[in-house]
Amino acid sequence: MSTEPALTDLSAAVLARGGELRAGGTDTTARQRSGVSPGPFTDLGGAGHLRGTTPLPGGGLRIGALTTLATLATDPQVRAGWPALAASAGAAATPQIRAAGTLGGNLLQRNRCWYYRNPHLSCLQKGGTGCPAREGDHHFGVVAGDGPCVTPHPSTLAMALLTYDAEAEINGESPRPVADLYGNGDHLFHSDHLLPPDRILTAVRLPAPLPGERAAYHRATSRAHAEWPLVEATARLTLDGTTITHAAVAAGGVARVPLRLPEVETALTGREATPATLAAAAAKVLPRCRPLPQTGYKATLFRDTVLEALERAVG
Repeated sequence: MSTEPALTDLSAAVLARGGELRAGGTDTTARQRSGVSPGPFTDLGGAGHLRGTTPLPGGGLRIGALTTLATLATDPQVRAGWPALAASAGAAATPQIRAAGTLGGNLLQRNRCWYYRNPHLSCLQKGGTGCPAREGDHHFGVVAGDGPCVTPHPSTLAMALLTYDAEAEINGESPRPVADLYGNGDHLFHSDHLLPPDRILTAVRLPAPLPGERAAYHRATSRAHAEWPLVEATARLTLDGTTITHAAVAAGGVARVPLRLPEVETALTGREATPATLAAAAAKVLPRCRPLPQTGYKATLFRDTVLEALERAVG
């Protein structure tokens, strides 16, 4: 029997009483503790059908939204077919967070701006009219894009899923590209995604891997462990000999949304996988950069992080 009506009823009930759905609770609990999100919360933990992986016809994979990051990082199917997703999940946060945090929660979490997280300050993310980070301390802020909010999107898994052309399953709707959860970032004023509050992300669908593809993930952080990335990148490449025949590259920590980088992909496809080719392709991100007064360092870090991911993917 379908579970769609139950999920729809659940989300509608939460919306009606002004509440919020909670998955692993790693983000909602922190926001509740700080006073930013008072609740009430409705836990999805009992929805066992939203956990685990299921093979799809044609070699793809369906991953339930309540599947933990720890499971994604260690699942043999994910590691073999979608290694950049496994690597990004395994690099996130701490072992404790990975054991509780979920795929859906990671995709739909809120940003880590300290102005947003302060219950005594008003900002666009909380329905206000201004962005105190723009005039204040924003050294972890965006380096690409011109939106009114200057806080980068926090989802590592969303960035990785962009390179796999993954789709999001949402109750009551047909699957849509994961990128559609975020748009171009221009309208992310009051949230960090575009999913309506009366909808539930139930799963992500991954297409079959390409024959012989290789992938890599790299993050630049200010310390080795338990740190949010300053910039991160995922590269997915297919080579015919030494010629790159397919490229999918994305970056995080640099804009209001996870970014797919078509200019880098175009500079790679059909060319020999030489150090010069990789360096020239990574440099294509620089015209995107519009640094804030305190984020100028991120422009070269953006380029170098993409280059590192490309070099690791080539091997």
